[in-house]
Amino acid sequence: MTGQSWSSRLAVAEAKRLRVFALNGTEELGSKIAESLGCGLARHEERSFEDGEHKIRPLDTVAGCDVFVVHSLHGGPQESPNDKLCRLLFFIGALKDAGAAKVTAVTPYLCYARKDRRTKANDPVTIRYLASLFEAVGTDAIVTLEVHNEAAFENAFRCPSVALTTAPLLVGKIKAMAGDKPICVVSPDLGGGKRADVLREALETAVGRPIRKAFVEKHRSGGVVSGDLFAGDAANALCIVVDDLISTGGTLVRAAKAARAHGAREVIACVAHGLFMPGAETALADSALDRIIATDTVPPFRLPHGPVLAKLEVISAAPLLAEAIRRLHVNEPLNDLLMYQA
Repeated sequence: MTGQSWSSRLAVAEAKRLRVFALNGTEELGSKIAESLGCGLARHEERSFEDGEHKIRPLDTVAGCDVFVVHSLHGGPQESPNDKLCRLLFFIGALKDAGAAKVTAVTPYLCYARKDRRTKANDPVTIRYLASLFEAVGTDAIVTLEVHNEAAFENAFRCPSVALTTAPLLVGKIKAMAGDKPICVVSPDLGGGKRADVLREALETAVGRPIRKAFVEKHRSGGVVSGDLFAGDAANALCIVVDDLISTGGTLVRAAKAARAHGAREVIACVAHGLFMPGAETALADSALDRIIATDTVPPFRLPHGPVLAKLEVISAAPLLAEAIRRLHVNEPLNDLLMYQA
């Protein structure tokens, strides 16, 4: 047997061991991921009962397989995060009972990830409880995109946890938009500085020249945001305000206005998750923001037609998620895809 034929047979064997499921509500993103991997989605059944309970099971054989389950755990448009989380946990349990060799939860948007520390007496650290639920049903690993705090995420889980960065999805687009113009990557608060640095360093590698950095001071108390400091050089630059998500949009608009006040030529917001909660359709219409780029981890179903939807560009996270799945399946390193990079 030649080396080439052996490699070919090995590749076929590996493909047969791979199963990718996408639960209801994440089928579109899941289909794109499967297409990028060159495989079809595995079949499963989801049933809901009159009393609100439900059942979920695989229809394809999973015994001895390396299984990845894609489910973005955002609220809406038809189910709450709790409903989606419950379905995912029950399905992982069913897969393990059916003999799956390994089950990885791929949660592009991970619910409850923002509640990662105590800010008041007796506060819950919900992400830690969430991790316990995943581990209780036998989850072998978890993959997510632009988690709110990667250190808290990794510390919460005892199983392998992967926090991907959107930088690989954004670099080419930003490079094309900027041309020869100076670029400044802006963190809308101090806590997002590491995320901004990952994107800035990736951009420097791509364009072969220094990329400026800046951050905006932000304090939140009793629901009121304050802080006036802007540190960095935005003069005549294309400013990229980078964050993990957009909720109502106030934080991003505040950062965009600060960048404009310090001479920014153009301001673009780049986020992984566009939640667009009520109020975003008004706040994000502000002229300080020229453009918004978000991924399809959360479809923009809450945004009405209007100026915000007109300046929103949705890019797919499927190629990045598919590459992470491929590398995990064949045990290749993920270093260049991670929020934390050695």
